[in-house]
Amino acid sequence: QVQLVESGGGLVQAGGSLRLSCAASGRTFSRYVMGWFRQAPGKERQFVAQISRSGGSTLYADSVKGRFTISRDNAKNTVYLQMNSLKPEDTAIYYCAASNNLASIPTGYDDWGQGTQVTVSS
Repeated sequence: QVQLVESGGGLVQAGGSLRLSCAASGRTFSRYVMGWFRQAPGKERQFVAQISRSGGSTLYADSVKGRFTISRDNAKNTVYLQMNSLKPEDTAIYYCAASNNLASIPTGYDDWGQGTQVTVSS
């Protein structure tokens, strides 16, 4: 089990940028595939991005491809989500999650952070 704490959310105008961070506890961070998900009010939790244990492989939802970048620093036990060219439809609570396997659905992840709010104004 790993504890995850997200930060970096906030209010930004359309076209702006934010960088989310997710700090993990424990010394086994590099064993986990890490993912970012988001959930808007009244909607299901949605896959955003995934990164492999080494950081050498990434996967993105079509809706964020080319605008968002996931990365990780295993020495700092941290995964990041750089979000550029933000749109109002990106408004949601963003969650990071840890998995023992590559997965792009919420049920594939075992440990979750508490989430951080991202609001994009038009």
